[in-house]
Parts: sequence; C-alpha cells; structure tokens
Amino acid sequence: MEIVTHLINDTIEFYKWTLTIADKRVEKWPLMDNPLPTLAISSSYLLFLWLGPKYMKNREAFQLRKTLIVYNFSMVFLNFFIFKELFMAARAAQYSYICQPVDYSDDPNEVRVAGALWWYFISKGIEYLDTVFFILRKKFNQVTFLHVYHHCTMFTLWWIGIKWVAGGQSFFGAHMNALIHVLMYLYYGLASCGPKIQKYLWWKKYLTIIQMVQFHVTIGHTALSLYVNCDFPHWMHYSLICYAITFIVLFGNFYYQTYRRQQPARRDATSSSKAGKAVSNGNLNGLSRAANGAPLTGSKEEKPQENSGRRKRKGRAKRD
Repeated sequence: MEIVTHLINDTIEFYKWTLTIADKRVEKWPLMDNPLPTLAISSSYLLFLWLGPKYMKNREAFQLRKTLIVYNFSMVFLNFFIFKELFMAARAAQYSYICQPVDYSDDPNEVRVAGALWWYFISKGIEYLDTVFFILRKKFNQVTFLHVYHHCTMFTLWWIGIKWVAGGQSFFGAHMNALIHVLMYLYYGLASCGPKIQKYLWWKKYLTIIQMVQFHVTIGHTALSLYVNCDFPHWMHYSLICYAITFIVLFGNFYYQTYRRQQPARRDATSSSKAGKAVSNGNLNGLSRAANGAPLTGSKEEKPQENSGRRKRKGRAKRD
C-alpha cells in the first residue's frame, strides 16, 4: 500500500511540474484548465457504448435523416474552417513544413494557429456523435474497435497537444486531417440525402486509401523532423509515429476485409446480375431462350404462335 501511495504522489508531483511548462495562452480556454472535463466526456462516451445498445435492443431504430444531413454538412463547414485557419495562419507566420518549433508568444498569427488547433480538438469531441447516431439507428455493426479507438483516443490525446504544444509542428497533421474530414463528411452528408444521390457515390473506398496515405505521410514528416533534430518535444514525435502505425494496421485490415477479401463474392454477384439482366431484357424483347435454345414458355410473344399451331393441327385433323 505504501508503494501505491508513493507512486500516486510522484504522479501528482510530475503533473504539477508539467503544468509549469504548459502553454499559458490556452489555460483559460474551455476544457483546457485541467484534464477532468475531457476525461469525463470520454468516459461518458464509453459508458454510452455499453448502455446504448441495451437501451435500443427492444426499440425501433431512429431514422434521423434530417439530423444526419444537418450534422454531416455542419462538420464539413467546421473542418473546412479549421483547415483554412491553420493554412492561412501558418502561411502568414511563415511556418516551415520541415521543422517548426512552437512559438508561445502572443503574436496574432501564433494565437490564430493555437485557436484553430483548439477548434480541431473540439471537433474530435463533437465526432463522438458519429457513434451515438450509429447506436440510435441500430447500426451496431458500424461500431467496430477501429471506430471506437479512433474517436476516443483522438479527442483525449489532442487535449495533451493543445495543453503543451498548441502550434509549431502540431499544425501539419491537424490541417491535413481536417481537409480529409471535409471529404469524409461531404460523402456522409450526400449519402444521407437518399438513394437518388447515393448511386453517384462510388468513391467511398478512396476515402480509406487517402486516410492510410495520410498516416504514412505523418510518419515520414515526423521522422524527417527527428532527423533534422527539430526543436519540438521528441517524445511527442516518437509517440506520434507509434500512434500512426496503429492506424495503418487497423485501417489496412479494414480495407482488406471490406474491399479485397469480398471481391470474389462481388464478382459472382455481378455475373449473376448481368445474367439476370440478359434474361430480363430477353423477356422484354420476346427473345427468351432456355439453355438448350428452345423458347421459354413464359414469353408473351410466343403464346399466340403456339395457339395458332394448335388451330392449324385441329384444322388438318378435321380435313383428314
């Protein structure tokens, strides 16, 4: 027990020390004073993951079509705003894409970068609604480990990023991810509009490919920063590389299971549908044939011919 008490005390002292090197500009911003609100939101999210399906088990699924349209397009605008703010502020501050240390001054451009990163952190909390909507619509198969891991860790870990490094190298991954989320929520927003729009949305799998490319670029960019010995916390660089690798593994597995492993089945289904279409077209054109080339009895065009043949045979029998 004494060892546990000693460990807790050391952890508290370490946390107090880290606060002395935290970014003073953000300490009074919403959710940034201490980690408890962020941890409480994430804990509530995990609790809903457990209780939500139980609540919906014997209830009818919500449709939420209008809600999803408003939500998804709102996220498009929010992520575009974040991307635009980060890009314009970083450009005005003459940021380097290779190595950019954090400037903790009150320079307007630096504060603008910090503000955009804070909004990026908030957007990750709002994205918890993705899971809420899945559960309320009883799309439980969509709530995978990848989905939960991605949402829960992004919001929680970005609190650390804003608290200590709201600027510098942090802008690179955030503005790249925000742009990708513009495309992602645009897809989901259009898909929410119904079947008339959904038939034109052929590019879903490319969103997954873009996300995986993003993680590889993140690793390359971070490794380059380490190589040039950039004045940015190295422990964050190493942590980011490990974190990106987990996403490459998880997203790679998702891509394989969704688009590669199911390809043979889809080809068979496509062949069957083409055959079905050929039969259907044959029926419409009066050209239906059985496998041996004989006319199908279901063809409306051929029934009069059969009847006329029977009449001719009856007439011959009478004449004979």
